[in-house]
Amino acid sequence: RTGAELDVLSCGKDGTINMIEVGANQVDEETVASAFGLSVEEHNKLLAWQKKIIAEIGKPKRDAQKPELSAALKELWENEFKSKIKDTVFCGVAGKDAIHHLQEQWMAKIGEENPGIARRFFEDRVDEEIHRGAVEDNKRADNRRFDEVRPLFAKAGGVSTMLHGSGIFYRGGTHVFTALTLGGPGDSQIIDSIEELDAKKRFMHHYNFPPYSSGETGRMGGVNRRATGHGALAEKAIQPVIPDAVAFPYTIRLVSECFASNGSTSMGSACASTLALMDGGVPIKAPVAGIAMGVMSHDGEHKVMTDIQGPEDEFGGMDFKVAGTRAGVTAIQLDIKLDGIPLAVLVEALAGAKKARLEILDVIEKEIAAPRATISPRAPEILTMKVKPDQIGLVIGGGGKTINGIKDVSEVDDITIEDDGSIFITGKGESAKMARSMIEALVKEYKAGEIYEGEVTRLMDFGAFVRVGPGKDAEGLVHVSEVAPFRINKIADALAVGEKVRVIIKEIDEKGRINLSIKTVDPDFATRKGLTAAPAPSYGSPKPDRSR
Repeated sequence: RTGAELDVLSCGKDGTINMIEVGANQVDEETVASAFGLSVEEHNKLLAWQKKIIAEIGKPKRDAQKPELSAALKELWENEFKSKIKDTVFCGVAGKDAIHHLQEQWMAKIGEENPGIARRFFEDRVDEEIHRGAVEDNKRADNRRFDEVRPLFAKAGGVSTMLHGSGIFYRGGTHVFTALTLGGPGDSQIIDSIEELDAKKRFMHHYNFPPYSSGETGRMGGVNRRATGHGALAEKAIQPVIPDAVAFPYTIRLVSECFASNGSTSMGSACASTLALMDGGVPIKAPVAGIAMGVMSHDGEHKVMTDIQGPEDEFGGMDFKVAGTRAGVTAIQLDIKLDGIPLAVLVEALAGAKKARLEILDVIEKEIAAPRATISPRAPEILTMKVKPDQIGLVIGGGGKTINGIKDVSEVDDITIEDDGSIFITGKGESAKMARSMIEALVKEYKAGEIYEGEVTRLMDFGAFVRVGPGKDAEGLVHVSEVAPFRINKIADALAVGEKVRVIIKEIDEKGRINLSIKTVDPDFATRKGLTAAPAPSYGSPKPDRSR
């Protein structure tokens, strides 16, 4: 759920769990484990209800017979291949390639006899051996310790000055590069779906898994279901540490390119994305790292493994991906090949994932301890301001004429206006500052005593109108008596349309009209124009002298 501290989707049966999706806001492992325990309790309630229905109206299942390999091929396996399987599975870092090479030999040997069954038979034997070896011999396919993370490498930036930010992360044979792009609020993605109507998404993570990353050739077209899911998982892992729009109003897009894959590129993408964000100066709340945990089971016993790869990913019992910060978990996803995983195994895996995550965060923070103080000079600058909601229409203008005019004059990239009056101006250099100044002048509320250089727009018998700003209410009246400290006959003797003059706001009357004065701020204005005091007008014959 949006805004939840911990959102858990869990499926299971008979006290075990077989699917998990978690989104969390840096929640500690103990709380997550307790949520898993509560989910098992709920599973049991639903299962009891299901079993009651089955007991009442259920019918026997069909008896499906599993296809069997022929006796001849079983003998071929026993004589030529069984002895090779152990050394092949546990040959070291090249185990996956060695297994595939032995499989090719097996398939070539059997010819055309039931290839599908033969291939499954071979994979079952590998599966059995890799689980048996882990539990009985305490061995992993690449001979690492069960809690050992493969060699790590982290690089923040240094790829190209064209990029707003970049990160490179290696974990063994898994190599991921992530590029960061910053845009204005207007670049956010509009989500219009059955769940969200006209919502905006300002943080996006995209994940690409080209065929060459796993040593294959193939067509590179649209994003498939796997890439969509892996990208969404890494995005979920990073989302809790993204700064809010008030602190950092940018639209943030990350693109992770998987250059090589040997175990959990999704968690590698979360690590590379953290590096790219910090390199780009995004003030994330904390660095994020992720790891994939696995399990091997044999004769009722389990072995939890850290950082699964190769054969462990392909033949292991689970792929338990856990991402988070030093403070806690941000995302979890569980995929399994067993009927279910006991709760105790998941709790052990959570503890192992935390240990590995802290080790990875040490490497990331050694490369870049905190987000860079400033964003890339190639990224757009965003200035924020706020106007009153009833001034939004004034800024936009009829049909967008005003706002588009500001964009054209200032050459900004974009101006976004929210319903609460928040304005985000996206541009580079002085363009954003110019646009902000134009909007500030447009919505300015004028006060008595302020001085401006205005332009004469109209002349009337009683005075002149002078525009002191771009807004519709930014025109005031200079009465003819306010031009000079002495009387002038006609306003046209002192002022002309288009002339620039210094004025001061004398007052703003009860109707909001601005009254201006020239003589108060510039007493010599009329004298410099060569005007002198005009005689007082005559209103009839003078009164007779009655003093005598």
